[in-house]
Amino acid sequence: MGQLAVKVLRKKQEAHDIASFELVKPDGSALPGFSAGSHIDVQVPGGLTRQYSLCNDAAEQHRYRIAVLRDAASRGGSTGMHDAVKEGDTLLISEPRNHFPLVHAQRTLLFAGGIGVTPLLCMAQRLAQVGAEFAMHYCTRAPSRTAFRDEIAQAPWADRVNFHFDDGDAAQKLQLEQVLAQPEAGTHLYVCGPTGFIDWVVKTADRLGWGKDQVHLEYFGAAPQDTAGDRAFQVKIASSGATYEVPADETVVHALQKQGIEILVSCEQGVCGTCITRVLQGECDHRDLYFTDDEKAKHDQFTPCCSRAKSDVLVLDL
Repeated sequence: MGQLAVKVLRKKQEAHDIASFELVKPDGSALPGFSAGSHIDVQVPGGLTRQYSLCNDAAEQHRYRIAVLRDAASRGGSTGMHDAVKEGDTLLISEPRNHFPLVHAQRTLLFAGGIGVTPLLCMAQRLAQVGAEFAMHYCTRAPSRTAFRDEIAQAPWADRVNFHFDDGDAAQKLQLEQVLAQPEAGTHLYVCGPTGFIDWVVKTADRLGWGKDQVHLEYFGAAPQDTAGDRAFQVKIASSGATYEVPADETVVHALQKQGIEILVSCEQGVCGTCITRVLQGECDHRDLYFTDDEKAKHDQFTPCCSRAKSDVLVLDL
């Protein structure tokens, strides 16, 4: 997939610690089309690549808009975007990809936690355009940390959105048990945000009887892994028969890189799916947030950027 050079036409502070970036082709021509739920890879100053959801109307062809949370715990991507990127700068991005698409449903419920609003904002715009029935619940720490609050309030579909603030009174907080009390076969749920928020929505839905195929999710950043028990294992390359050791403190991607075997990576957190590699033999220790439980149980593919092996050897289709 080719890279695109884009210009930062506008940079705007959308909320406390959240900035949006409007990206356009330098010559003003149309950008590749995208659908609601899509993201792009952005090469951030400092050499990192990060994924950001597109949060403008998917019908627009002249721009992409992303929003970035300044995260002190990140490895430099968010601070680079906030501090180093200015209006007029050129960035390299990928074409849009969609691992979080809307499916046709009688009714759609959108649950946004903080910066997780970005793909859901695009979904709300799309659902409103096609006259679909939907409601959105947007949870943030405080009004000052609520990106696109004014934009949503002025949208034709503002009456479908419920804001919930952690620092507000109890009456306005998200009563998730009530919202999800009656599972409906024709309703689909979409949830995006921090890991804890997603787990809360997914586990509540599961407990109340919603089907797994009705719940769609996208994480922003992986949860910290407990690596204390990690051990060395071997990977065998099917095409050559060569076997290499992966040390306890190193990823499969980095271990193979040292042997001249490159695997395309992007997020390096098991979120984006760029590095997915087929596994021909062996048992995986899945640490990604990309595959479903059913997919993980097959042990026929894994994310070598973060996942490891439970068996002594993994045979990879490389």
